[in-house]
Amino acid sequence: MGASRSRRRRHETRSSAGENRLWPTLAVVVAVLAYAVLPERLLVGPRLAIPVVELALLAALLVTNPRRLVRQTRWSRGISIALACLVIATNLVALAMLVRTLTEANPNGMPLLLAGMQVWLTNVIGFGLLFWELDRGGPVARHTVARDRMPPADWRFSQDENQDTVTEVAATSSQRSNWRPGFVDYLYVSLTNSSAFSPTDTMPLSPRAKALMGLEATAALLTSLLVVARAIGALGH
Repeated sequence: MGASRSRRRRHETRSSAGENRLWPTLAVVVAVLAYAVLPERLLVGPRLAIPVVELALLAALLVTNPRRLVRQTRWSRGISIALACLVIATNLVALAMLVRTLTEANPNGMPLLLAGMQVWLTNVIGFGLLFWELDRGGPVARHTVARDRMPPADWRFSQDENQDTVTEVAATSSQRSNWRPGFVDYLYVSLTNSSAFSPTDTMPLSPRAKALMGLEATAALLTSLLVVARAIGALGH
């Protein structure tokens, strides 16, 4: 009995050796490239200024955790959140500039359509990164800290509440398998929020989670209804 409790305690304390760095790194690179190829009038400053800053922040994070997210300092966590916020902020500015171009007498349809798609994609990535960084103390804490020592959750996933369902579904629940969300889970939340303009299977719990999802959905709705629709309409002129 004592050995069983000991194994269960270790299982609850550490779910893995740390989340893989690959997928969030690729997401940042995609966001950087999407911003770098925007039309000149949608950029903040010189074309490569923001991408260089973002890549520098990413490089600092890779030095701290090159392969797996196992170490966290106050500086590394601050840089991670700053990087996500920078992606979001510059993208929202680009969206505002893109909407402004729609007031021109003869907007060029194809560049606006492509720019709208780039802004929408970057919106998904940026908020996915920020959700991933904020929830339950961040990616390092989620995979290395015992559940009773984690900060309160900002989002409730379906795995957090399906322990009482049929056996094959309950087997992957947080309670039975010690499941903890990773980057792909937060990217999916961001994608569905930007597509449906509301939560789907994952619910925001904290005020900041609700505010962030509301901001993302508003930006996505504006992009879809005003920018992409106007650009597609301009193609027929």
